[in-house]
Amino acid sequence: MPSEENPVRRVVVVGGVAGGASAAARLRRLDDSVEIVVLERSGYVSFANCGLPYHLSATIPDRDDLLLQSPESLRTRFALDVRVLNEVTGIDRNAQVLTIRRLTDGTTYELHYDALILSPGAAPIVPDIPGAERGFVLRDVEDLDRLVQQVQGAKNAVIVGGGFIGLEAAENLSPRLKVRVVELGDQLLAPLDPEMASPLARELTKHGIEVDLNCSVVEVGDGFAVLSDGRRVPADLVLFAIGVRPDTGLANSFGIDTGDLGGIAVDDEMRTSDPHIWAVGDATEKIDIVDGQATLTPLANIANRQGRRAADAILGHSTKVLPSQGTAIVKVFNLVVATTGWNEKRLRRSGRNYLAIHTHPTSNATYYPGAEQLTIKLLMDPTDGVILGAQAVGGAGVDKRIDVLATAMRAGITAPDLLDLELAYAPPFGSAKDPINVLGYIAENRMAGHASADWSEVDELVEQGWLVLDVRTIEEFAAGAIPNSLNIPLDELRARLTELPSKQLIVNCAAGQRAHVASAMLSSNGYDARTLDGGWNTWLAGARATNSSAG
Repeated sequence: MPSEENPVRRVVVVGGVAGGASAAARLRRLDDSVEIVVLERSGYVSFANCGLPYHLSATIPDRDDLLLQSPESLRTRFALDVRVLNEVTGIDRNAQVLTIRRLTDGTTYELHYDALILSPGAAPIVPDIPGAERGFVLRDVEDLDRLVQQVQGAKNAVIVGGGFIGLEAAENLSPRLKVRVVELGDQLLAPLDPEMASPLARELTKHGIEVDLNCSVVEVGDGFAVLSDGRRVPADLVLFAIGVRPDTGLANSFGIDTGDLGGIAVDDEMRTSDPHIWAVGDATEKIDIVDGQATLTPLANIANRQGRRAADAILGHSTKVLPSQGTAIVKVFNLVVATTGWNEKRLRRSGRNYLAIHTHPTSNATYYPGAEQLTIKLLMDPTDGVILGAQAVGGAGVDKRIDVLATAMRAGITAPDLLDLELAYAPPFGSAKDPINVLGYIAENRMAGHASADWSEVDELVEQGWLVLDVRTIEEFAAGAIPNSLNIPLDELRARLTELPSKQLIVNCAAGQRAHVASAMLSSNGYDARTLDGGWNTWLAGARATNSSAG
């Protein structure tokens, strides 16, 4: 109930998706007497924007399944006054009054608020190029409807951007159109490191999608697009998916402070520089879990949590928004790709000291049918074992492992502590040593001083006189190997130590386990041995990534 301590009688929420809808519902659950008005400039509220690409392929055949709530259902269940096609055009912050325009007829009206929540989201970035107005974006239901209409009769699509939305759109358009993905960077899915992202381009190509890296679209014409290398490619549909930026137009017009990254600045309770205005969702700056600095993390689950916390704060409940770690996942045909925390590229740029661990386990016990290859990368602080980030690529089991690692990171469980996690085990679901436990074993070994080499260091070490010793079987070695490496299978190594021409060895196997055993043996016999982290599998992925970026 409103009181002198909390004199909130009317809360106005601007933006009815994700954070805004969550805030409104939470407000009602906390207090049945508060008047709650939700203003949405589009024609829809509370829709599943993360599900929009899957309607393009009819994976989600009924578009209305994406509409989680309607103004009518929100009014019936939560007694919310939801007004779609209503756009805020002005504010008197002293009087706490909004000016609103009805987009249906252009008329305006004023509305007083005791507390105001801004949830405008993020706006897709559209490049300033000739013909950009011919392109499409995918932010809301209206965008989806326009795309579906354009697909009718189209033959060729160009997706500009190889991020999460671009890859989802490429997969879901490919059953109906010939698709090309154009990415300005030297890899797809920038949150991943190059060796982890390299399987993505191969997966797209395998399913008939053309991929152009280190390339951009410089012009959109009628039925064609011009690429930065001069090629003119067919394009009946051009979708811009090159990223988003905080939609701060309304906040700027209100005189609300923004941060250095361009998002709305908020405190631990999601309050802005105006004590009567809160902001949530993609438009706001978050605090990063690794370095405590401002970051932009446009994720729906974070927006939903922020909406809940803002509602708590408005009604006087103690609350605090925790730092963000950016956990995300995407399916690209038969590959699942997931990430949490920082990648190696960002750690390197920041000058942060770290250790990288690569493993290549299977999703479940190898002797049980259906085991799928996984690749997991863990980044940790070498002094205290704090988890700084993780990435996983593969099939079944990627989501399970990244969620465990994200939870460990949030809870402050260190990388070596992962070996003691008691995780569910049965042959259809995992191994007695779960991939998460194995990461813990490796982390403990690395912190104990067991030497290793990263895939990216091999060439430099070889130039310095180190020898790559491959301890895989003869058959494995014949199928592919690091150039100029020496093959002595592990089971023969003890008897053939005299054949080693160098005391400095980079020891390699398929994924690292056999190499670790060999390195321990060699070190005991006076050799300077470093285990190649992740083995041949990681080195090959890194080599492919390097060749792709160069080509």
